[in-house]
Amino acid sequence: MHKLTLKELSAQLQSRKISAAELATRFLDRIEASDLNAFLHVDRELTLAQARAADARLAGNDAGPLTGIPIAHKDIFVTRGWRTTAGSKMLENYVSPFDATVVEQFNAAGTVTLGKLNCDEFAMGSGNENSHYGPVRNPWDKTAVPGGSSGGSAAAVAARLAPAATATDTGGSIRQPASLCGVTGIKPTYGSVSRFGMIAFASSLDQGGPIAKTAEDCGLLLNAMTGFDERDSTSLQRPKEDFNRSLGDSLQGLRIGVPKEFFGAGLASDVEQAVRAALAEFEKLGATLVDISLPKTELSIPVYYVIAPAEASSNLSRFDGVRYGHRAADYKDLADMYKKSRAEGFGDEVKRRILVGSYVLSHGYYDAYYLQAQKIRRLIAQDFQNALEGPNRQCDVIMGPVSPTVAWDLGDKTDDPVANYLADIFTLSTSLAGLPGMSIPCGFGQGEKNAKRPVGLQIIGNYFDEARLLNVAHQFQQATDWHLREPA
Repeated sequence: MHKLTLKELSAQLQSRKISAAELATRFLDRIEASDLNAFLHVDRELTLAQARAADARLAGNDAGPLTGIPIAHKDIFVTRGWRTTAGSKMLENYVSPFDATVVEQFNAAGTVTLGKLNCDEFAMGSGNENSHYGPVRNPWDKTAVPGGSSGGSAAAVAARLAPAATATDTGGSIRQPASLCGVTGIKPTYGSVSRFGMIAFASSLDQGGPIAKTAEDCGLLLNAMTGFDERDSTSLQRPKEDFNRSLGDSLQGLRIGVPKEFFGAGLASDVEQAVRAALAEFEKLGATLVDISLPKTELSIPVYYVIAPAEASSNLSRFDGVRYGHRAADYKDLADMYKKSRAEGFGDEVKRRILVGSYVLSHGYYDAYYLQAQKIRRLIAQDFQNALEGPNRQCDVIMGPVSPTVAWDLGDKTDDPVANYLADIFTLSTSLAGLPGMSIPCGFGQGEKNAKRPVGLQIIGNYFDEARLLNVAHQFQQATDWHLREPA
């Protein structure tokens, strides 16, 4: 049962072949037996109460396609009943009095919450090694990272501890762990998913999205989690849509842009080989490959690591030990309490980004760094528009690698922050432009160690083109079986 897709599980629930309570119990048992450290908080009683409510809806013919489906939430979405820590000591025992909008939407759809998933502290990281509660292990190879910051989400889906999970993507944190764990994940257009109740890292970049087994599953999840929210000032007013409406459309004549900048120095040969093979498969499906250029790609890392820390330093200023969060036990006065509480509550990477962000926003440096980075961000977005939009449009979608390498060993990059930052070189530009992008499994690395470490293919589209991306991914998954492979 744990190997079925969401569509298949829904059919089992609707036909009463299994109850929501039985299904939830099966996944809870798998979570309990797991040693991946993917979950931070599980409450069997709360989960089964939701499952019984879902069974009542199913019995009363008041069920939708997700009613009774178990789902786990990244520990960046606040939840009533379950702790929300953001992977930090700062919020070690915090329980929110309200649900994030995304959680509300899934509850309304009748899903059953399995628990909260481990993540890099405040979603800051590329390997899930920055969590205060220890790293998540990659289910394909437990000596490897699962990617970050949504490593718990990707690992849980890959290990079949949950059929689906919520995640967030600031600079690649849905796509990169999905790639390293061999599952499917999509970051929708910025503003499509409400950020209300999603603990903020970088407000102009953070975007929620789903991780699941297939593109079709991701479409079902997007149907539930997108929509306008007046409580989020960046939420877009757009009508609800069926993201799976295009599944089954032919790829004949589809133009796939292949950026030369995604295939240069730094890309591992085994990753390139898997991605090239996937592109060849798309040609068999009727698509045409078009060489394109995104010349500002190399600037995405310095731009991102100015803008994101600047916004983080502002957002994290609220964690001061006064209203909620960790408070130092011993202090002399208010200023001392602030200093000690934040020094004790935040990990090294969070402190590093707060310091960088405060510096680039300080008087005398704002124009030289932050303002300049925002200007270059606009140029990065223009590169994509030149390729995807207008009368001289070069392509319909863009494809390339998600990560320059397969998953690396736990501990390999913990002493080298820049090496961690470089792992996001192919995902940052999409986030800076606010475009939708996704990762689908397309192969494995080579060599004795890498042979069991997955490779992901990145698919990028124009704004609000998620339905096309999902169909492109779906057609590939109908022709290949990479998404069906499971860790031992």
